[in-house]
Amino acid sequence: MVQEALSNVLRHSDATKAVVVLDRRNGVLRVCVSDNVRGSRAGPSTGWGLTGMRERVTLLGGTVETGTPDGGGFVVDARIPAGGSS
Repeated sequence: MVQEALSNVLRHSDATKAVVVLDRRNGVLRVCVSDNVRGSRAGPSTGWGLTGMRERVTLLGGTVETGTPDGGGFVVDARIPAGGSS
């Protein structure tokens, strides 16, 4: 998921920064990739990047949310059951 999200940053945006955050709490692994996108280099994507990420995370019992926060940028935020607790 991280590799695909970072590839999307390079492929589809003019972002100058990307941040990857991993956090495991209460049996859930959160994987969040965000950027400071200032605009898209390409039109709407016809690829399978986001769809593929959602499908893979869903197979693990998790969820993926994507979107553009109020401050700009783009975020891919996945939550995957990890078992145990931290």
